[in-house]
Amino acid sequence: MEKTMDWNEALHLYEKAIACEGEALQIRATLRVGRLSNLAPDSVLERIVPILVELLGSPLNSSSPSIQEAAAYCLSRLARKGDGSLATVIGQSGVVPCLLRLLLQSESGFTRRVMIKCIWAIVSFSSFSRAIVVRNGGLEIVVNLLGSCMDDTRRYLLEILSALAILREVRMIVGGIPLLVEAAISTSMISRTRAAQAIGLLGVTRRLRQMLVDLGVIPVLIELLRDGDSSTKVVAGNALGIIASHVDYIRPVAQAGAIPLYAELLQGIEPLGREIAEDVFCLLAVVEINAISISQHLVRILQSDHNDEAKAAAAGVLWDLSGYKHSVSIVRSSGGIPILVELLQHGSDEVRKKVSGIVAQLSYDQEDRVALADAGVVPLLVNLLQDESDELKDNAAEALIKFSEDALQRHRLSELFNTPSFQNMQNRLRQIRASDEPMVRSLRHMSIERFTWDPELS
Repeated sequence: MEKTMDWNEALHLYEKAIACEGEALQIRATLRVGRLSNLAPDSVLERIVPILVELLGSPLNSSSPSIQEAAAYCLSRLARKGDGSLATVIGQSGVVPCLLRLLLQSESGFTRRVMIKCIWAIVSFSSFSRAIVVRNGGLEIVVNLLGSCMDDTRRYLLEILSALAILREVRMIVGGIPLLVEAAISTSMISRTRAAQAIGLLGVTRRLRQMLVDLGVIPVLIELLRDGDSSTKVVAGNALGIIASHVDYIRPVAQAGAIPLYAELLQGIEPLGREIAEDVFCLLAVVEINAISISQHLVRILQSDHNDEAKAAAAGVLWDLSGYKHSVSIVRSSGGIPILVELLQHGSDEVRKKVSGIVAQLSYDQEDRVALADAGVVPLLVNLLQDESDELKDNAAEALIKFSEDALQRHRLSELFNTPSFQNMQNRLRQIRASDEPMVRSLRHMSIERFTWDPELS
């Protein structure tokens, strides 16, 4: 059985085969190494790498380049094994310049395909090797080949490009951006994810963001956000959020169907995905019609049986949205107030903290106060003054103070006015409000303030 082979003896036999002058024997032995590479220990395969590199560097016989093809095939099999450590060893071996030279010199379509697949394996499984390929002019070669290559190797070239595009120096080459968008459409999911990551990094620059949008990147990222696996959705969601961070693209991103997809991301298992969804919702919500749609999704999450992390994230976004200066109360119009009151009483500690913040924010609006009072919030707020959490107590007191300042609501608090605990909280909160009033409530809200006041969104 091959699994019980003496691999050191097998290595010795391979070295003897390569030392002979018969090319046919060298080719057969090298192809056999490639086929057995999944069974052989890495320590043995590492010792084979220099032999394969030497074979690749031998003079190219135009009538029979098969030994170079066999060596490249074997290296590509080794590079794909395990955790990528062998791909790094191969990248460090000096093989990259040789592979690129053979790629340029090859007249046979088969030879070119073998060299391309070997380079693809090295850069796909070793981040270290990507820089080596770029330093040796590999990016330019790949881009030039993509200009004329329309056969089945195009996909491998696009995947090489998506792997290289993670490097900053590659992203600065603007000529490759249309190809990068193509890579985000027509390659394997892992390469599409890499391309989406590079697109997000490119999109930080305003000029390149415009180019990406003109190339149709919004529907491309929407598709990845809808159909990708969990990690792809996080990457695509982040890249699309970067595109949406400019005022010109808030509406197009929402109109492309992003809002329901970010609602799914908010409910997902990835904590980073929830954070991205929260931030993007706060960007998209500066347009009122988006805010209404987002709040409806958030209320459904709060009303559902989703886990506490998803509900806390939804409540956090709704807290931010409750402070936006839209012409209508998005929380009230979404039917969320009775649900918030229910969560304030029965939600988890984290959910209750955020819901109390929403209630405190809503208490500044008269119509919202009426809706909150009708839903039975006042007795709950009074009880929260005795809670162990300072944040809950402060939010409850802030809301109760706004109720007490409302002539139509004061009667609900008549028994509370003279209690020492309420008076102390009232004085303390007034001091807090006086010192913090010029500040925005959260860092996320502050980061998008310029969008909120942009006249193009009015």
